[in-house]
Amino acid sequence: MIGTEALIDQFQREAPRAPLVDTFGRAVTYLRVSVTDRCDFRCVYCMAEHMTFLPKPELLTLEELDRLCSAFVARGVKKLRLTGGEPLVRRDVMTLFRSISRHLDSGALEELTLTTNGSQLARFAGDLAACGVKRINVSLDTLDPARFRALTRWGDLSKVLAGIDAAQNAGIHVKLNAVALAGENEDEIPALVEWAHGRNMDVSLIEVMPLGETGAERIDQYLPLSTVRARLAQRWTLEDIPFRTGGPARYVSIKETGGRLGFITPLTHNFCEGCNRVRVTCTGTLYMCLGQDDAADLRTPLRASESDETLHAALDDAIFRKPKGHDFVIDRPGQAPALRRHMSVTGG
Repeated sequence: MIGTEALIDQFQREAPRAPLVDTFGRAVTYLRVSVTDRCDFRCVYCMAEHMTFLPKPELLTLEELDRLCSAFVARGVKKLRLTGGEPLVRRDVMTLFRSISRHLDSGALEELTLTTNGSQLARFAGDLAACGVKRINVSLDTLDPARFRALTRWGDLSKVLAGIDAAQNAGIHVKLNAVALAGENEDEIPALVEWAHGRNMDVSLIEVMPLGETGAERIDQYLPLSTVRARLAQRWTLEDIPFRTGGPARYVSIKETGGRLGFITPLTHNFCEGCNRVRVTCTGTLYMCLGQDDAADLRTPLRASESDETLHAALDDAIFRKPKGHDFVIDRPGQAPALRRHMSVTGG
């Protein structure tokens, strides 16, 4: 027999909840959750070569991550992206995917997806598809094996390409994310786009973001996407289109390739006016904005009670503080990163 307290808790979790809407009228419908800060690559724009990762006891358990994600779904989140670090290096992570997929079955969640470096995709693509994952983002900055190893420091391009093959064979639509790096891969961008479009994959180009010390000067890496777009427009016919995936990319179609190309421009063009996203770290810290330091501790209320009432109160307080936008700046050599935390902390 179910006790009174258990019935109350069940009612609290199943009762309709007010949607999460910030003070600027933006509804939060997209949640990115980092399941680990660890990664099997050390990309030069993301991490230092010798990283110190969080002690495992500080991380939320998979059960706590499930409960946290479910609380957001109850508040109107329709798209859930699991990230890292590299999410597929988290032990037993498929347990979390399988559990969260129940919200797809119920219709409460519209999309469950992930961002990955692709190194583990060959192993997990079939399981991801079975959990209802229909679309993923793969980070891939170059198709040159030597350059790939240099940019990732440890990576093996052949494993990533095999992972992309496995995902497509499993029926998962793959989109590539490529960070545009001055003097590194800028000469290869057209070839990467052509290759992706030839395999029915969209591509999003991303400006390097000033997050965390990586051992490299961000000003030297920074390549404005306005410059990249101007170069591509000399080669191809680019047409602005209203296509959106829920993220910050603004898309064009390329007449000659028949594919879509997205531009994510945190520096040259602030995309915050329609922001519908928040991020949670693997320790349960909620960042209402990628480019701001203000954060909310969700781990404490999560662990304080089996009831979600305190957790939902913390969510209300946090979303009330969601800022209008970020203010990333890269303007001179030697300047400290805009934020001390690495991209891998909040989902690279």
